[in-house]
Amino acid sequence: MALPATDAQTASIPIIDTHIHLFDTTRPQGVPWPDKNNAVLYKPALPDRYRKIAAPLGVVGAIEVEASPLVEDNQWVLDIAAKDKMIVGLVGDLEVGKTGFRPNFDRLHRNPLFLGIRCGNLWGRDLSMDMASPQFITDLKILADAGLEMDTANPTPKLMASILKLTDLIPNLRIVVDHLLQPDPPADPAARKAFQATLRELGKRPHIYAKISEVLRRVDGRVPEDLNFYRGRLDELWEYFGQDRLMYGSDWPNSDIWAEYPKALKIVQEYIATKGPGVAEKIFWKNSIAAYRWVHREANQPKLA
Repeated sequence: MALPATDAQTASIPIIDTHIHLFDTTRPQGVPWPDKNNAVLYKPALPDRYRKIAAPLGVVGAIEVEASPLVEDNQWVLDIAAKDKMIVGLVGDLEVGKTGFRPNFDRLHRNPLFLGIRCGNLWGRDLSMDMASPQFITDLKILADAGLEMDTANPTPKLMASILKLTDLIPNLRIVVDHLLQPDPPADPAARKAFQATLRELGKRPHIYAKISEVLRRVDGRVPEDLNFYRGRLDELWEYFGQDRLMYGSDWPNSDIWAEYPKALKIVQEYIATKGPGVAEKIFWKNSIAAYRWVHREANQPKLA
């Protein structure tokens, strides 16, 4: 059966996937993540495997978001990316506010594929507590002044409130919020209202972007594949950030916990197809350029006019 015109147009648009992870479980030293007992994830996740899955679906480039707290794993990803031009950038992991941040940042920043760093609720870190350190703020100002961005990690109401404060302290810092669709909003009505107000305010700030990522959910042992099941949460995200500051991210291979890559992408494509002409290009590649300033490496990777 032929696709409706809007769906066919959306499916033909080149895609920059703004959130994948690369690691090699066969390394002698192992990997900090995923856990060896995770039968779904514990196998090499390298560009050749990703390309075979994603390229047939129209994905022409991907941004790696580092899933290791080891400083030298940033360089490992950069070395891997150098061999495969489908990788258009790295969001690295450096511990902000610590003594080694500046020399490591200066070293990694010399590589144009190094686009920013990830801060948030990961590896035992807590952004709300870290922000009390003047050195932490100084280091993030260095990041912002260098024209690089900051990804968040594992969203909670507390983290979102901290990001709001951070944008007041560093107005020129570009921030990309990951995985807002995965956690449930607070059950308490007052807490939920406050959380929504925070997201609404974040949506007003021009340097803050969000990913349509981790869309799928497991309910009663199964993962629904019907867009209507996800539409309400997608509509909320759309209300806060809109067509100019949302972008697609798969979270591959972590996404395999819910379903194979094509299923999650299909839900997003179906949803974006309802938003009218021109919107899909923004979500699937144009907005990622504004948020990340990624490196164009292959002829099939789109450019702004």
